[in-house]
Amino acid sequence: MATTVEAPPPTRDRPRPSPRRTESWRRRGAITLFTAPFFVLFAGVIVAPLGYALYLSLFSEKSSGLGFGGKETVFVGLSNYLDTLADRAFTDGFLVVAGYCLIYIPLMIGGALALALLLDSGLARLSRFFQLALFMPHVVPGVIAGLIWLYLYTPGISPIIDLLGDVDFLGASNVLGSVVNIALWEWIGYNMIIYFAALQAIPREVIEAATIDGAGAFRTAISVKLPLIRAAVITTVLFTIIGSLQLFTEPMVLDNPSDGVVSTWTPNMYAYTEAFAKNDYGQAAASSLILAGLAAALSFFVTRWGNRTR
Repeated sequence: MATTVEAPPPTRDRPRPSPRRTESWRRRGAITLFTAPFFVLFAGVIVAPLGYALYLSLFSEKSSGLGFGGKETVFVGLSNYLDTLADRAFTDGFLVVAGYCLIYIPLMIGGALALALLLDSGLARLSRFFQLALFMPHVVPGVIAGLIWLYLYTPGISPIIDLLGDVDFLGASNVLGSVVNIALWEWIGYNMIIYFAALQAIPREVIEAATIDGAGAFRTAISVKLPLIRAAVITTVLFTIIGSLQLFTEPMVLDNPSDGVVSTWTPNMYAYTEAFAKNDYGQAAASSLILAGLAAALSFFVTRWGNRTR
């Protein structure tokens, strides 16, 4: 008896993905591949420390047994934040930072702009040399810069004091200006380079048109160049404000020699003292997060202001 082999049932071809969908998958894969390292670093360097600081700020170490027992970590909620805001040492630090900003930011932005416009105008000879000379202090670490100026501020060994006479740069009435001077020496060349690069990106045709219309060098700088580098100016203002809130290195170097600088002179120094001098990590974390929140709020308002003025 002959057997018959049945033919397999007809199969339907699976629809192949369209070229557009394949290209979309490739783009998403490439984007994920190139952005994954950033998000990993962001999570490890920013998100994780902030989360851990938030956790620490909700706890505090309390002594049991009327102080005779060991310490135990207890949940205190927002108590650390309230204690920090009620501490005059912390709030007075913001007054110091406010005074620092009133002096430092106008001198920094105005000085860097003036130097960048001078170098861009072509009036200054050896502009390459001056760019390098003005930028070099930024290469010096902040601690080393503070030690250099501490030597120049110290009576008996400073040649500056011998020339200017009996000037107490480390006294309570002058130490804020001394700190501002160190910060200017470190950062004015950095901001000048940013402004100079932005000025170099301005089309030369725009400058030539202003010159043909009869605008002089000063009028061209104020009415033409400055509006065209507004974005760079706003960016540096934002970074300068954030850096001013984080003022730490320069006053920390001057802490012991100066009569005007104390361990809680700025909010950052307050957090450092709470953590490493008093071992109160909950209070230190709370003060750090308050400072971070203030910096984020100021960044938001400066960015909004910059977008409105464009």
